[in-house]
Amino acid sequence: MTADATPALVEERQTAAGPRVRKRSAYPRYLAGKVAGAAVSLLAVLVTSFFLFRLIPGDPVKTMTGGRQVSAEQLAAYREEFGLDLPLWRQFTDYCGKALTGDFGTSYQFRTPVVDKITEALPNTLLLTGTAFVLYTALGIFLGTRSAWRRGGLGDRVNTGLALTLYSIPSFWLGLLLIIVLSVGIGPLPGLFPTGGMESGGEEGFAYVLDVAHHLVLPVVTLVAVEYGQTLLVTRSALLDEMGSDYLTTARAKGLRDDLVRRRHAVPNALLPTVTLIFINLGRTVAGVILVETVFSWPGLGGLFYQALSVPDLPLVQGLFFVFAAAVILMNTLADLVYPLLDPRVAR
Repeated sequence: MTADATPALVEERQTAAGPRVRKRSAYPRYLAGKVAGAAVSLLAVLVTSFFLFRLIPGDPVKTMTGGRQVSAEQLAAYREEFGLDLPLWRQFTDYCGKALTGDFGTSYQFRTPVVDKITEALPNTLLLTGTAFVLYTALGIFLGTRSAWRRGGLGDRVNTGLALTLYSIPSFWLGLLLIIVLSVGIGPLPGLFPTGGMESGGEEGFAYVLDVAHHLVLPVVTLVAVEYGQTLLVTRSALLDEMGSDYLTTARAKGLRDDLVRRRHAVPNALLPTVTLIFINLGRTVAGVILVETVFSWPGLGGLFYQALSVPDLPLVQGLFFVFAAAVILMNTLADLVYPLLDPRVAR
């Protein structure tokens, strides 16, 4: 080997090693970018939540008095107690400084820390949304794969049409309809489920679990009916894109049964877009139960947000708004971070 060939060989080896180095460093850069974007989004939500709800008409201090005759000195004392007498810029800096440490202030109407009220209501929301999330995700994936594999058939047309119809119905309207039909009763049909709340009271042990499950049926059915259609349509579309691929033809040529081709080859690859949707729905469901919880008087974050808006209880509204937005941002970021692990081409 000549001396002239040595630099060319070294350059060739460096060029060959370059893509591998870039590939190893691609995901950390991708990770840092997504995390930084999420942090900026959370900061924007923090600023927005402060100014947005101060546009709501009404005086929260007068609302807290319940219409009673209160002297100007008492109103001034209330405003001083909650810091409403300070200039707006001072209120904003105090709010941001405390919020960054997890302190969202004290609720006007409950006179307790906002974090405590959120912590108290969060398990109820997670019970409702978690149950609905598992059911509508499983139902959407199952029906989506069946519809795509038998596209154009009667089952496909019925599933797709029903999913589109239910997905377009407002959740609060469907909830009210279910209350009228299945709670109040129509004609000879008696009411089978409670009209609202989480429990009847006075139950203990396993009877309490059954009572909560009884109250849980209609809100869960409402969420599942409205939400499963999106998962079905995305799964169906992704599987239809995969069905013409060469690897499926090869799998069939090897003699694999049609059911195995679908379960072992087509569905795992088609679920990549669905995985992203699952994370997004998980965050969006926590923020999207406000109307359902209000309709069914479910004591969760959604019902608490509605109560806070009616005052307006600014610290509680701001804290809940931040939690709702943070759930969506967090799940979107996790979806962005997981997807390159499933499909490395995304991070390149």
